[in-house]
Amino acid sequence: MDQDPNPERGDVAAIVLAAGKGTRFRSDVAKVLHRTAGRSLVGHVLEALRPLGLGQVIVVVGHQREDVEAEVAAVGVPGSVTVVQGEQRGTGHAVQVALPALREGIDRVVIVPGDTPLLTAATLGSLLDAAEGGVAAMLTAVLDDPTGYGRVLRDGHGAVDRIVEHRDATEDERSVGEINAGMYLVARGPLEDALSRIDDRNVQGELYVTDVVQILTGDGQRVAAVVADETHVAGVNDRWQLAAAGAVLRDRHLAHLAAEVGVTIDDPASTHVDVSVRVDRDARLLPGTILEGSTVVGERAVVGPNSHLTDTEVGPDATVHSTRADGAAIGRGASVGPFTHLRAGTRLGADTKAGAFVETKNADVADGAKVPHLAYVGDATVGAGANIACGVITVNYDGRTKSHTTIGAGAFVGCDVSLIAPVTVGADAYVAAGSVVTDDVPDGALAIARSRQITKEGWVGER
Repeated sequence: MDQDPNPERGDVAAIVLAAGKGTRFRSDVAKVLHRTAGRSLVGHVLEALRPLGLGQVIVVVGHQREDVEAEVAAVGVPGSVTVVQGEQRGTGHAVQVALPALREGIDRVVIVPGDTPLLTAATLGSLLDAAEGGVAAMLTAVLDDPTGYGRVLRDGHGAVDRIVEHRDATEDERSVGEINAGMYLVARGPLEDALSRIDDRNVQGELYVTDVVQILTGDGQRVAAVVADETHVAGVNDRWQLAAAGAVLRDRHLAHLAAEVGVTIDDPASTHVDVSVRVDRDARLLPGTILEGSTVVGERAVVGPNSHLTDTEVGPDATVHSTRADGAAIGRGASVGPFTHLRAGTRLGADTKAGAFVETKNADVADGAKVPHLAYVGDATVGAGANIACGVITVNYDGRTKSHTTIGAGAFVGCDVSLIAPVTVGADAYVAAGSVVTDDVPDGALAIARSRQITKEGWVGER
């Protein structure tokens, strides 16, 4: 994946602006907590910062602060802390709130929005490199249609002269396509000084971090500008932009898997893989595949078509066809599907089979065991080499409590059997088709739990 080539910068801190509500999302959830491609918006930003090896990451929180703080902790970037912006008075005010939390030894500060999920470590690395030996640098982008964005005007030496907002720009200035991306790197001392001099004399009555650039250039300080790919610095302000960002992130990840790992993806347009998912060499993803969360797909495994796996491990050489799995583990060489549902706690061993219309839950199925079709195995242990025939049900719930079923190694459970838990079927035991088993079956025994057939000759004609 896209990585920063110089990953140790302990004298640099990042300030992530993540206090806003995001009214255009029309949501009860804070903007930066909305998720796409497997992570929250702020989670994507933090993961872009992780490879940089920064000395500190300060996340400014406000709206739904407890939830955002929990998300920052869950992402777990080293050196990350949160500070509270109780009253949101603009980006400049957010940075002011963060300054007292800076540690000793921090000499430079990078400022990034918390709603830019397409940001990459390499893009941030170029910003950090551009400021080497200078006071400040900022990221810009060149747009075909920059309407509404602040324009970046450069001096004769290529440095930033000033930033002018669209509404304040002249016609000539509006013809400039380079816009402010809202990401900055500033030396700590000059940043603290400039922030002490900004004011809220503007239409919104807020303190803007862009004014820091104006102050620095007004003082004769050089501010370098680095042109970034516009897709890397794009913010997300509503749900449509969230969906668009997710598509870009998934495309990046699929391209990485295909080009750098060696994964075959038959139809990228219909294959959705979260950026948090690992897929190993020579695996194949068929159309309609959705892989989410912490899912791992092993070498040479085939997933799809039409399979949806969340937080699921697929072992090498396994096949998973038309399956929904959540919190499951599928062993090496296992065969799953079609139309199979593996619920949380399912553990399929090596060379197992969970076939058509099989549902499992909290089930440990040992190596070589087979549940070929039309069965429910819940709260159960199935021994190695056992065979669970068509229509078998482990009856694990009596209306009040869940109970466990144990099926021994090499056992055979015939068609249309109900095993009333708690119950044990011993190793190499047989259960006759149509049985309702309420008592344990010893090793090597045959259990028949059904009434004798009664045939009444001529019954139909008599009626």
